[in-house]
Amino acid sequence: MEIKVNFLDNLRLEAKFDDFTVIADQPIRYKGDGSAPSPFDYFLASSALCAAYFVKVYCKSRDISTDNIRISQNNIVDPEDRYNQVFQINVELPDSISDKDRQGILRSIERCTVKKVVQTGPEFKIEPVENIDADSQAMIMVSPEDDANTFILGKDLPLEKTIENMTSILEGLGMKIEVTSWRNIVPNVWSLNIRDAASPMCFTNGKGASKESALCSALGEFIERLNCNFFYNDQFFGEEIANADFVHYPNEKWFPLEDDDSLPRGLLDEYTLDIYNPDDELCGSHLIDTNSGNIERGIVSIPYKRNSDGKTVYFPSNLIENLFLSNGMSAGNNVFEAQVQCLSEIFERAVKRQIIEQEIVLPDVPQSVLEKYPSILAGIQGLEEQGFPIVVKDASLGGQFPVMCVTLMNPRNGGVFASFGAHPSFEVALERSLTELLQGRSFEGLNDVPKPTFNSMAVSEPENFVEHFIDSTGVISWRFFSTKHDYEFVEWDFSGTNEEENSQLLGILETMGKEVYIASFDGLTPDGSAAACRILVPDYSEVYPVEDLIWDNTNKALDYREDILNLHRLSEDELIDLVERLEDSQLDNYIDIRTLIGIEFDENTAWGQLTIIELKVLIYLAVGGLEQAYELIGDFLQYNDNTVERTMFFHAVHNTLEIALSDELEFEDYQTALTRMYGEERMSEVISLINGEANFHGLTETSMALEGIEPHLRLIESYKKLHSARAKLAE
Repeated sequence: MEIKVNFLDNLRLEAKFDDFTVIADQPIRYKGDGSAPSPFDYFLASSALCAAYFVKVYCKSRDISTDNIRISQNNIVDPEDRYNQVFQINVELPDSISDKDRQGILRSIERCTVKKVVQTGPEFKIEPVENIDADSQAMIMVSPEDDANTFILGKDLPLEKTIENMTSILEGLGMKIEVTSWRNIVPNVWSLNIRDAASPMCFTNGKGASKESALCSALGEFIERLNCNFFYNDQFFGEEIANADFVHYPNEKWFPLEDDDSLPRGLLDEYTLDIYNPDDELCGSHLIDTNSGNIERGIVSIPYKRNSDGKTVYFPSNLIENLFLSNGMSAGNNVFEAQVQCLSEIFERAVKRQIIEQEIVLPDVPQSVLEKYPSILAGIQGLEEQGFPIVVKDASLGGQFPVMCVTLMNPRNGGVFASFGAHPSFEVALERSLTELLQGRSFEGLNDVPKPTFNSMAVSEPENFVEHFIDSTGVISWRFFSTKHDYEFVEWDFSGTNEEENSQLLGILETMGKEVYIASFDGLTPDGSAAACRILVPDYSEVYPVEDLIWDNTNKALDYREDILNLHRLSEDELIDLVERLEDSQLDNYIDIRTLIGIEFDENTAWGQLTIIELKVLIYLAVGGLEQAYELIGDFLQYNDNTVERTMFFHAVHNTLEIALSDELEFEDYQTALTRMYGEERMSEVISLINGEANFHGLTETSMALEGIEPHLRLIESYKKLHSARAKLAE
C-alpha cells in the first residue's frame, strides 16, 4: 500500500492512502500540539485493532456474540532497551463461550497480520527519488533465482520471464503495482490481490498452484483489463478525454446519430443485428457510450475481426460494456496463448450457465483419475481435512467441452460453492477449478456461501448467473448432487500447442453454428512481449440479457449525470425537472448514485452513500416539497444501509417534518426533547434544511469537472496513462 505524507502546521502530519486521511501529532511535552495521536500510538493501536478484527471474524462466522468480549493491550518496555517491548494482549471471555471456541478465539489472534509482520521483522529501505509520483517500480516480493526457468502447462515462456515482461509493461505505463494480500491456506493453492497504488480501484486477483503462477495470473489479468478498458467500464472519462481525438482506441470509429434515431448503417453485421435487434426496437441513442457521454459525436465503435472470413465488424463500445462484462478477455505471451485463455473462459462461463440453469447432473471424477495429479489432490485433501467435503465432477458434458468442476460443501452452514475451470488440458482445467474455489478466500470466508435449493426458478433466473459470474456465489440446485448423472465421465483431452488448441476451441464454436469476433490489442506492447485480446461470441458469451440494451442500459447515466454533478447550481425549476424525471424513470429507489451516473465517489462520504431515494428527499426539501420528502424519508429509514450518523440525521428530519406538517402539533413544544435526543448541532442543521436555508446536507459542491471527487480523479489519471501511450504509438 502506498501512503503519501504531507507536512502540516507545527509537528502535525497528514497521511493519505486509498480514500482515507490520518492525522498525527506529538504530545505538548515534545513540542507538538497534542491534537492527534502520535505515529507510534497508531502503531500500538494497530496491533490491538488487528487482534480484535480476527476475534470478530471468528465469532461472526460462528454466530457468537461479541457483546461481552473485551480485549486490551499493554506494551511493556525493557528499561535497558526501549526498542525491546512485550505486547501483552488480554482477552476477557464470558462463561457462555465453550472451551473449544475459547481456544479458537485465542488462536485467531495468532493470525493477526500486524503481529506476524512485526515478528518476522520487516525490512526498511530508504532511498531518494526524483519524483514520487513518477516512481513506478512494482512493489512485488517474488524473487526467483536468476537462472530459474519454470514452465507450466499452457504457457510458452517460463513464469519468471513472463513476470519480468508484464512488470516491465506496467512500469512503462507509470503504474506502481502493489500486492495487497497473499493466500495459501491449503497445499499447492495460491492466490493474491494486486492493485495500482495510485488508483486502488484498478485491481485484479490471481490464482495458481505456486506463488509465481498466481502472480502471473494476476499480472496477466491486470494487463488484459487495461487493454480492454475494463477498469473504466461504465465510468465517466471526463470532458477532456470525451472530446479528444479518440476516446477508447486510435482505431475506433464514430457513427453519427440518425435524425430518426435508427441504427446507423455500418454498425455490426447481419448476423449480430439479428441477435441484438431482433424486433427492430434498438435505437442509436441506446448505443451512446457511458464513458464519453458525447451524444453530439455519436456512437463510438471498436473494430473486431470476424473469424469466419476476416471481415472487420464494428461493435458499439456501449453494447460490449452492457452485455459482456469481462468475459472473453485475456493476455498471454503470444496471440494464440491469449486466445486459448479467452476461449477457455468463454466455455467455462457458458457451460457453467447451462449446467446450473438446466440443473444438469454431472458425473464424478474417479479417484484413480485424481491420483494422476498428486499436487491437485493434496489441495483437495487439505480442504477435506478442514471439514469441507469436496466433490470433483467432469463438466465436459460427455467430452464436448474442456470444462471441470470442483464443488465444496460446508456442513457448518449448509452452504455449497461450485467452482468451474476450463482449458484444453484436463489437468489445467482441474487445477483452475480448485484455485478458483479458494481465490482470495479464507476458511471463514467459506461460511458465506449460499445453500442449495430445489427451487428451479431461483436457480434459472438471470441474476443468479450474474452472481456466479462475479464471484461464483450464486445458488445451485440440490439436483446437482444426484447420483443419477446425465452424462458419463470422459477423461477428455483437447491439448496441443497453443496454436493447435486455439484451432480446436474455435472449431467447437463453429460446429455449434456460432460466429466469433476477435479484437487484438497490442498498443501497449509493440515489442511483442505480451499479447492481449478480446473475443465476443454473440448469443453465447454474454453475461447480461440482450434486453438490457433497451431496458437497463448503463447509459441511462447520461440522463442524470450533468444535473446531479451540478446539483448546487440548479434553479428551482431545474431541480423540479430532475426529481420528476427520477420519479418517472421507474428506477429502483435504492440504486446508489455513483452507480447510476458512473462516478466513483469516496464511499465514506455522503456522496458515496447517496441513493436515488435520498437524493429525491434532498431535492424535495430544497424546493419546499415537505410532504413528498416526509413520505420518502419513511421508506428511506425502513430500508437503508447508510451510516449511523446520517440515519440519525434523517430520523430527526422525519420527526421534525411530522410536527411541521401537523395542524395540531407545535414545534416549540417538542424542541427541547428533540434537541436532547439528537443534539443541538444536528437539530440546527435539520431546521436549516427544512426551511430551505441550507440545501443538500452533507453533499459537497462539485461539477462536471469532478472537483473534490478524488477516487474518480485518480481513476481518470490512471486512464490518461493508457490514453497517452496509445496516442504516442498511433503517431
